[in-house]
Amino acid sequence: MAGERRILIVDDDRALRSTLAEQLALDGEFFPVAAASGAEAEALLFAPDARFDAILLDVGLPDGDGRELCLRLRRSGIKVPVLMLTGANEEQDVVRGLDAGANDYIAKPFRFGELLARLRSQLRSFEDSEDAVFTIGPYSFRPAAKILHEPVRNRRIRLTEKECAILKFLHRAGPRPVSRQVLLNEVWGYNAGVTTHTLETHVYRLRQKIEPDPARARILLTEGGGYRLDPTPTGPAAPPTRPSPPI
Repeated sequence: MAGERRILIVDDDRALRSTLAEQLALDGEFFPVAAASGAEAEALLFAPDARFDAILLDVGLPDGDGRELCLRLRRSGIKVPVLMLTGANEEQDVVRGLDAGANDYIAKPFRFGELLARLRSQLRSFEDSEDAVFTIGPYSFRPAAKILHEPVRNRRIRLTEKECAILKFLHRAGPRPVSRQVLLNEVWGYNAGVTTHTLETHVYRLRQKIEPDPARARILLTEGGGYRLDPTPTGPAAPPTRPSPPI
């Protein structure tokens, strides 16, 4: 579950919470967490080491208005996508939700496929924004700045554009390995002059920067004819060693 996108579902309708959680968890892309009230949601969001990638937030909560909760979250510095769920779709309701900081507004009843498409769209937009921060091993990863920060040692690692693109795509893939050819096409495009050797060289250099022991990778793993990230925190990374020639 370490690489899955964590989605917080905030809704007092137990049946809907259960259905959404079940549907989101089906293919392993998402790890849903449910809350039945605003207070429960805030406890989860502000817990130590809490990490969520998006929030599905009902307007009508038993302890308040979901739009007011959204506004409090934004004022507290939570910037992940918020998709409001509501039984009302009048223009005034939509405007109030967006003014409160919501990224999208979905009227009930809705088709799950539409919700999923909108959720993925918001996640993609957020991942490309200045606000995006992800956890990879002992690092916080800021794609827009092309930086990995290791808080324990207050150490910053600067990434090249391609290294950053590799990490972004692998993080987006979650726990599933990405084949070399797919990763090559995603990062370099369909460039006939680029081979998988180019990708392997970049992965090798990236491991020299981020792995405690590059010879025994624990973060950027080779698996299934390609690569995947294990973003579970592994403790402080060791200082980089002098690279040996690729084999």
